[in-house]
Amino acid sequence: MTSTIDPSTIGKPPQRARRHVRTLTNFLPETDETGKEKWPRGDETVWKAAIRGVDTDVPSITKSVVNHVQTSLARQAYNLDDLGAYQAAAMSVRDDLIVNWNETQQHHSRKSQKRAYYLSLEFLMGRTLDNALLNLGLKDKYATGMNQLGFNLEDILEQERDAALGNGGLGRLAACYLDSSASQELPVWGYGLRYKYGIFQQLISPDGGQLEAPDPWLEHDNPWELPRLDVIFDVRFYGHSERLGNGRAIWSGGQEVLAMAYDVMIPGYDTKSTNNLRLWESKPKRGFDLNSFNAGDYERAVESSNSAAAITSVLYPNDHTGFGKELRLKQQYFWTAASLADIMRRFKNLDKPITEFPDYVAIQLNDTHPTLAIPELMRMLVDEEEVPWDTAWQIVTNTFFFTNHTVLPEALEKWPVPLMTTLLPRHMQIIFDINLIFLQAVDKKFPGDREKLAKMSLIEEGFPQSVRMANLACIGSRRVNGVAELHSELVRTTILKDFVDFYGVSKFSNVTNGITPRRWLDQCNPSLSNLISETLKLPKAVFLKDLYKLDGLLEHIDDPTFQKKWAAIKQSNKERLAHHIETTLGFRINTHAMFDVQIKRLHEYKRQTLNIMGVIHRYLTLKDMTPQERTKVNPKVVFFAGKAAPGYYVAKLTIRLIVNVARIINIDPDTKDLLTLYFLPDYSVSLAEVLIPASDISQHISTAGTEASGTSNMKFCLNGGLLLGTVDGANIEIAEEVGESNVFFFGHLTPAVEDLRYQHTYHAVPIEEKCPALARVLDEVAAGRFGDGSVYEPLLNTIRQIDYYLLTEDFDSYIQALRMVDDAYKDRVEWIKKSIRTTAKMGKFSSDRAIQDYAQEYWNIESTKIE
Repeated sequence: MTSTIDPSTIGKPPQRARRHVRTLTNFLPETDETGKEKWPRGDETVWKAAIRGVDTDVPSITKSVVNHVQTSLARQAYNLDDLGAYQAAAMSVRDDLIVNWNETQQHHSRKSQKRAYYLSLEFLMGRTLDNALLNLGLKDKYATGMNQLGFNLEDILEQERDAALGNGGLGRLAACYLDSSASQELPVWGYGLRYKYGIFQQLISPDGGQLEAPDPWLEHDNPWELPRLDVIFDVRFYGHSERLGNGRAIWSGGQEVLAMAYDVMIPGYDTKSTNNLRLWESKPKRGFDLNSFNAGDYERAVESSNSAAAITSVLYPNDHTGFGKELRLKQQYFWTAASLADIMRRFKNLDKPITEFPDYVAIQLNDTHPTLAIPELMRMLVDEEEVPWDTAWQIVTNTFFFTNHTVLPEALEKWPVPLMTTLLPRHMQIIFDINLIFLQAVDKKFPGDREKLAKMSLIEEGFPQSVRMANLACIGSRRVNGVAELHSELVRTTILKDFVDFYGVSKFSNVTNGITPRRWLDQCNPSLSNLISETLKLPKAVFLKDLYKLDGLLEHIDDPTFQKKWAAIKQSNKERLAHHIETTLGFRINTHAMFDVQIKRLHEYKRQTLNIMGVIHRYLTLKDMTPQERTKVNPKVVFFAGKAAPGYYVAKLTIRLIVNVARIINIDPDTKDLLTLYFLPDYSVSLAEVLIPASDISQHISTAGTEASGTSNMKFCLNGGLLLGTVDGANIEIAEEVGESNVFFFGHLTPAVEDLRYQHTYHAVPIEEKCPALARVLDEVAAGRFGDGSVYEPLLNTIRQIDYYLLTEDFDSYIQALRMVDDAYKDRVEWIKKSIRTTAKMGKFSSDRAIQDYAQEYWNIESTKIE
């Protein structure tokens, strides 16, 4: 489909009205004929005399905080509580961030350098104040200043609510990458949605089940965001699309919604570099309908307003209904359309030909959620900029990069064609056109291969047809990557194998995930960070920005004094967790027991079910022992935390079982001193920051070949917790770094999984023969030992009848691995050495390394120092 548009018109704006409403002014200053910057307005000397950075000595800090108490909060010392003190302190820190943010953006604009944009539907940021103070190097000064004002900084930090902008690893990975981008002084922006409620607040019902309540995290003003009333774009839904020939069309009618920007500043560590996370909120184009109201039709008067506001009301609306599906698709288009409009506006400020767009813009698609950005950019280029189709497609495929996060076929996103045709008629036309041209190329390379055409098509046949978003992301992107070496290999050899055959292997590569050591070592475990600094005789800024420096800890691994300090910090972190649980839930914890932790989103493939079955097996084994035999057993405390999707019935049953098992075993006089179990509700980044440093062992036990990478495994290991897991995801690379003798592996390997599933389906052996230990556990649950057994039948049947995730195949191996953990824990000196070695070898798993991989091998952007 080649256009005959005159090439001389490429890049010139069309005559019809532009789609954006109001936009931010350009950061790039004008210059005179000599190239000297011209001052934009007013008296330059007056402006420059007034422009200054924020003073950061303690008296200036207290003055700034008090000023915000008086002028921003309109309060006084007499009626200021901890929440008010937090808000004033946050706004004081924000002042510093704004100065750095302005200088960073102006610097990048002056250099006209290429920027990267990270599109993620989730950004699980955690609390901001502590992180900002650490990155700015101001925590001690603010602690002193707030103390002088009569407040304890730690109490103030507890007032902040976690930003509810994500659910799990996907969102936390995005947050780590933003931190590392700023710390590595890379020009990177994040784009997401400003959910009013975000992920739900998790409550536990009297029967042990999960209940979901709204999480109004914005009920108090969020001091970390800046509303951008001057950054607003139109986003259209529905309507009709009229083709004009040569690939172009006019999309009109339907519903128009406004996207308004909110900016969140992302400070780098030990640098002035401060990047941006831009979040979009949906607002009605036309608000209150006075005519309908006056006519007595109140519902119609607010219909437009409510419909628009719903788009950014909640993260991941339940898509088991037609309304939920449509709302999720609306969210994805709304976010990508507004982000691309903003990116295009910023590019046009450079006054470069549109064909140079990929030279200044790289866009990373974090999973398939932002895939609509591909047809949206095509629409903008072809319909609005009047770029020929082939030229536009070349621009698109040199701009986007796609990160795949799954190898589960059922997790690959698809959208019904009728829904997309109704909601986004122009985009459905573009997708059909892209598919036609692409399949012609596939047929030319593999003539007559109908099966390959069917598998590679963007359209999956069925009733109704569906759009395969992973296929679209793959063909519309310059490069595709997985997030661990095993995962990337599985992507190349399974779900995207046909695309590898078509494009060649060079398009498909790997970037192993990473975590930011600032939050996941220095912030969550300051005592350990201080010990490392003291031992290595290095400032924190050195090893927190070059995590490979931790390797120097190996020189001290046999030092008894160092071992004692290391063990004392672990014990202190256990006591901190125990204090948190006692004050929030009322449970008293044995801090001298082994702490065993699994904290993840609840999903069958992550196998929390295997873990709780293992806990029950341990309990039954203890009950079978004599009192004398029990004296030789390691005391153990098992922690679970994580949320199940509201519509995921089996995952919610797993939570119910965990809670009810805990209610029985925690009061059993025979075993309560040797085994206790806790489900900690409402899992968040802040809770993880307390749990992770306290762990002795953490469990990462997905069925081999199902976990893309994992990042919680990296966080635990960085904090000296040992790893119990399957040979899956990043577990493999962690073991390669720390040594397999310091990791407890179990279970079948990936190549065996499909054969085992086949045997279980067609040559099933009764579970009583295959795995008697697990059969006994299931029988005890079904018999009502932990409450009404009939409630758990659907969960038990997933193991007895289907067992897709191979619990029966791996259970005996899992129990043996747990015994190995018990045996290893008895030798406390050797265990501490394993802990030290694990931390020392985590250099590879910094998100600084990962973001530099993207910057250098994918985006082609450079770090730049902000003076």
